[in-house]
Amino acid sequence: MTNDMTNGRPLGIIVRFMIPMCLGNIFQQLYNLADSIIAGQFIGVDALAAIGATSALMFFVTGWLQGLASGFAILVAQWFGAKKLDVMRHYVAMSIYLMAAFSVVMTVGLEIANIPILHLMNSPDNLIGDIGAYMGVIYAGLFVTSAYNFLAAVLRALGDSKSPLYFLMISAAINVVLDIVFIVQFDMGVAGCAYATVIAQAISALLCLIYVIKKFPILHLKREDFRISARSMAKLLGLGIPMGLQFSITALGTIIVQGAVNVYGAVYIAGFSAASKMQNIIATVFASFGATVATFVGQNRGAGKMDRVRSGVCCTQWMILGWSVVMMAAIYLFGKYMVLLFISSSEKQVIDAAVIYFRTVAWCYPFLGCIFLYRNALQGMGNGIVPMLGGVFELLARAGIVLIVSGRTGFAGVCLTDPAAWIAALIPLVPFYFYAMRKALKKVRYEEKTLVQPASARCSRGFTV
Repeated sequence: MTNDMTNGRPLGIIVRFMIPMCLGNIFQQLYNLADSIIAGQFIGVDALAAIGATSALMFFVTGWLQGLASGFAILVAQWFGAKKLDVMRHYVAMSIYLMAAFSVVMTVGLEIANIPILHLMNSPDNLIGDIGAYMGVIYAGLFVTSAYNFLAAVLRALGDSKSPLYFLMISAAINVVLDIVFIVQFDMGVAGCAYATVIAQAISALLCLIYVIKKFPILHLKREDFRISARSMAKLLGLGIPMGLQFSITALGTIIVQGAVNVYGAVYIAGFSAASKMQNIIATVFASFGATVATFVGQNRGAGKMDRVRSGVCCTQWMILGWSVVMMAAIYLFGKYMVLLFISSSEKQVIDAAVIYFRTVAWCYPFLGCIFLYRNALQGMGNGIVPMLGGVFELLARAGIVLIVSGRTGFAGVCLTDPAAWIAALIPLVPFYFYAMRKALKKVRYEEKTLVQPASARCSRGFTV
C-alpha cells in the first residue's frame, strides 16, 4: 500500500514511517549479529574474530549495493510524488537492468580477489581460511542481496516501510535456525553462517517480489517500460553511484581501521567486533531516521513543497539528538554487559577491549546521527555529490588517525578513528544543506509569485526522462 507523504503533519508521518523502517533495519543487522553470537558461543573466540573481521568487507560490498538501490529509488520517490506513474515505472525498469549488471560484475571480481583482499587487510594467518570461506559464500549470493535491497528501496520510496519489515522478520528467524542447524548439527563452521545468511536473504527477496506483484499494480511493468534509455540510466547512475560510493568510501575507511585492529590479535579483533555490532544496532535508529527523511524529502521535493522538507528535517534533528543522549547513557552504564551476548564472561580481555571502544566513541553519537540526517536530506533533494564528499572527508579522517597512531599507541588510539571520521563528515554536509535549502525555498517562492499554474505542473519542472 502506497503512502503519500506530501500531506499531513511531518512529525507524525516521519515517526510512523520510521518505526517499521527501524525494526526492519534491526532485523537486517540480525543476520550478521546472529552469526557472531552463535559462532562465538558454539565455536569460540577465533570464530567470533573471523566473522567480526568480515564486518568491514560486508559493509563495503553490501553498502555499495544498498547505496545504488537507494539512489535509484530517489527518482522513483520524486516521480511518485509528482504523480507521473508512467515515468516512475520506466525508472524502475532501468534500475533493474543496472542492479543486475552490477551484481554480476561484483560477484565475479570479488570471488577472484577474495584472498588477496584479506592479505591486504593484515588478516591473521590462523583466521584467513575461515574469513575467506565466509566471504566467498557471501559474494556468491550478491544477486539475492541486490534483489532484496532494490525491492525494499522501491517499496519505501512509495511510502511502504512495513512490508520489508515483515519479510525481514521471517528471514531473520530462518537465519537463526539455519545458523544453529549448520553449525551445531552439521558442524559446517564459519562457512555455515554464511550459507544461512544467503539463504535467508534469498527468502526475503522472494517474499518482496511476490508482494510487489500481488499488491502494487502501479509497479506492474510492461514491455515499453524496459526500452533502454541511455539518458535515463545516466540520471539513475548520477544519483546511485555517488550514494554507492558514499557507502563504499565509508566502508573503505572501516577496512583501514579493521586492518589496524587486526595487528593487535584475535582478542582485540573479537572485542572490537562485539562492540561494533552493538553500536551498529544503535546506529540503525540513525540510519532509519535518515532513510525516512530521504523518502519524505524526495516525495515533497517532487511535489514542490520545500517548506514541508525543512519542517521534516528540523523535527527529525530533535529526535536524533534525543536518541543520542539515551544511548550515550546506556553505553556508559551497560556496555560491558551487552558484550556478554557474544562471549563468555570468562573472556575478560575481550570484554575489556570492547569497553575501551565504547568509552572512546559514545560521546560522539550526536555527530553520527547528524551524518545520516543531512546526508539523506541532500540525497532526497537530488544531490548525490556532496554526500559522497562527506564520505571522502570521513575516509581521510580515518586514514589520518590510523597513520598517526599505528604502532605508536594502544588499542584506544585506533578507536579514536570513529569520532574523528564522524565530525569530519559533517564539514561539507551541514553548510551545503542550509545553502541548498535556502536556494530551493527561494526558487519555489519566486515561482509561486510569478507563475500562474497549478502546483502539479510546477513540481514537474526540471524532471525529464
